[in-house]
Amino acid sequence: MRTVRIGMLTPSSNTCLEPVTYDLLHDRGDSGGSGAATAHFARVPVTRIALDSGSDAQFDPAPMLAAARQLADARVDVIAWNGTSGSWLGVDRDRALCEVITAETGVPATTSTLALLDACAAYGVTRLGLALPYTVDVAERIVQTYAKEGIACELAEPLGISENEAFARVPQPAVARQIEAAAPGVHAVAVVCTNVYGARPAAALEPALGIPVFDSVAATLWKALDLAGAHPALPGHGDLLRSGSLRARFQETLTELLAATGADRTTFRVDLPAHGLHVDLTAGEALGEGIRSIRHDASLDQRRLNTVEWLERHRAPLVQPHFRTDPHPPQALIDVYGVNAQLLAPVERDGAMAGWISVHSMAERDWTDRDTAAVADAVDRIQAALDRMQSASDCMQTAHDCMQTALDAH
Repeated sequence: MRTVRIGMLTPSSNTCLEPVTYDLLHDRGDSGGSGAATAHFARVPVTRIALDSGSDAQFDPAPMLAAARQLADARVDVIAWNGTSGSWLGVDRDRALCEVITAETGVPATTSTLALLDACAAYGVTRLGLALPYTVDVAERIVQTYAKEGIACELAEPLGISENEAFARVPQPAVARQIEAAAPGVHAVAVVCTNVYGARPAAALEPALGIPVFDSVAATLWKALDLAGAHPALPGHGDLLRSGSLRARFQETLTELLAATGADRTTFRVDLPAHGLHVDLTAGEALGEGIRSIRHDASLDQRRLNTVEWLERHRAPLVQPHFRTDPHPPQALIDVYGVNAQLLAPVERDGAMAGWISVHSMAERDWTDRDTAAVADAVDRIQAALDRMQSASDCMQTAHDCMQTALDAH
């Protein structure tokens, strides 16, 4: 397997993202390094973060494009602006930057801000806690920017720093305290700055907090690997690097299934303990406009539901144009979430029903052959994503074993 090459545009005063990226890629502790990707860096001048024209001018696309051309000379597979400027200057600015980089170099591109937003989409995050080193006015602008993307933010007290180099001198315990302060009542927390050492505190706090914690450096690496087709499944560095790409594939599949069927809600539930997934919470959900989310409701024992027991027995799609005959769904699905028709399909792994896809309609509905075909295609895509995840894990383990053998030989 060819090693993936990741090109990263780096703020000139940043002293954090390069060593952290190397650690995430090649840490050989309990997590095991993959050796399957290398990171390559080009710097662009950035020294201060503020809401003024002088600071804004640092993020002019011209020097970034020049640096991107140099990275393209190394035949990198992806180019990432490893900076969070889009979080206060506007997300469309980052999208435009990626478009021009790809048009100029032919290489897919992303940014730290776009990576964080993609992580939120993969995990269904609409309430996000923010841990920020910036001044209050910059922090408030970030809250406004994310609100425009459909994400309501809870803000831990910003640290009030404007000098970019100084961000890297924030002690990790202080970052951890910010993460904890931002966590109550949200779906996830994000450390928004690529010059803050947040990767280790983020990964360490996830189990206790019970929610994902997205570090900007880790998120940028995750999205870069994903865009390069590496399907990252790196354990030991937080849920995003372990499971984010798998969740993103689930989400893409459900979104396309929603469009193909014209339904009101699509969900996927699966038991994958190694990825922190259990059927009592959805692994993904796509919603029509104005439809209530079911994603974060774990109130029911899903495998004991009549409809799920039917799936387990028959291992075939369950087509329900109405609920007037058996098997009856849980009453809460009707009373709380307004569902009056559904189409369910099992997803099997190694002879067991690992999970199932649900397609919901708020009105009674005669499901068509086209609808059932769309669901069958979605099951195939879910299976393919699970196969790729397993293959990526196997490849990374093989690379790690080879590296270990080479080191032991010396």
